[in-house]
Amino acid sequence: VQLQASGGGLVQAGGSLRLSCAASGRTFNRYSMGWFRQAPGKEREFVASINLSGGSTYYADSLKGRFTISRDNAKSTVYLQMNSLKPEDTAVYYCAARAGSYLGAGPNQYDYWGQGTQVTVSR
Repeated sequence: VQLQASGGGLVQAGGSLRLSCAASGRTFNRYSMGWFRQAPGKEREFVASINLSGGSTYYADSLKGRFTISRDNAKSTVYLQMNSLKPEDTAVYYCAARAGSYLGAGPNQYDYWGQGTQVTVSR
């Protein structure tokens, strides 16, 4: 599966952004999806994941309540709604896919990655 992330940009602290990740192919509902981020000089960090149907989600503890992951299987797209953004949320955000049911946070468990979209939060 090929993934194309979009929706990043420059936003002021306290603002919101919604990232999208469109998947190619007709088997999107066979892949669990995740969002990760990587800030300059830091390791890639888990943000959120969602299962095949979208009925179960999992978040990094530090992001609960501000970020929401969702998916639309009819559109082969996964979303990340980000609210109350902070400067420390500045990073390149990546979507990832793994065949089968999975809600874990380990980047090595995901098989496919999008190209990333830059999110910059100004003070």
